[in-house]
Amino acid sequence: MTKNIVSLIDVDDENSWRKALPAAIDYAKHIGARLHVLSIVPDGMFRMSVVAQIIPEDYETRLADEARERLAALVREQAVEGIDVEPAVRLGSVYKEALNFARDIGADLIVMGAHKPGMADYLLGSNASQIVRHAKCSVWVVRE
Repeated sequence: MTKNIVSLIDVDDENSWRKALPAAIDYAKHIGARLHVLSIVPDGMFRMSVVAQIIPEDYETRLADEARERLAALVREQAVEGIDVEPAVRLGSVYKEALNFARDIGADLIVMGAHKPGMADYLLGSNASQIVRHAKCSVWVVRE
């Protein structure tokens, strides 16, 4: 029985949630599961020495706080009655944090959107493909 669903979204990219979030909400409502809407703020570029020198120390914290506010607004806008929805924001590597979050809450399913891959996705591997390959639970990829 599915109890915990993670809907992985990027608050900066409507394509990541336009179809996937409503699908996750509908499925969670249908089966009575809790929906965790997760957005991850990538942190890699802030560790580069050149960039780190010009960015304020609390910049990552401010980005995460802003993401929390935007995610809460999006959840309020999209969520429906009769469903338990919990927004969450993490900071770090997108696929690693998504997998860690799913493990931490005991997720039974991860729902995420997918876009048409670009050349970088073929050469480096996308976050979606990493999550699909390494998740310990089922993953539902909703195509745009």
